[in-house]
Amino acid sequence: MPEAAAAFAALGSEARLQVLLALVRAGPDGRSTGALAERCAMPASTLSFHLKALMQTGLVAQRREGRHLICTAQTGAIRALSDFLLNQCCTEATRPGPCAQPRKESRHG
Repeated sequence: MPEAAAAFAALGSEARLQVLLALVRAGPDGRSTGALAERCAMPASTLSFHLKALMQTGLVAQRREGRHLICTAQTGAIRALSDFLLNQCCTEATRPGPCAQPRKESRHG
C-alpha cells in the first residue's frame, strides 16, 4: 500500500498527470524530454522536476538514445495501480457492484 500511496501522491499534480498522459499516448516508443516539454508546454526544468517524481514511483522510466533522453510510461506499474483499486472494489458491499465482474484482458501488453 505505501507504493500505491506514493504513486497517487505523484499523480495528485495536474502537471504530472499531464506528463504521464502524454507518455501513455506516445506508446512504447515514448517521447524525448524535448518533445515532451513542448507537448506539455512546460520549461525543461519544470518537466525535469515532475519526471523525477514520476520516476521515483516507477510510473515513468528514462533511457538514453544518443544525446536524447527518452521517457516512457511504465504500463505495468500503471496497470498494477489500477488493479490495486479495482481489487478493493465492493469488498465491503452487501451486494456486488459493477466492478465486481472479472476484468477482460487488454490486447495492449
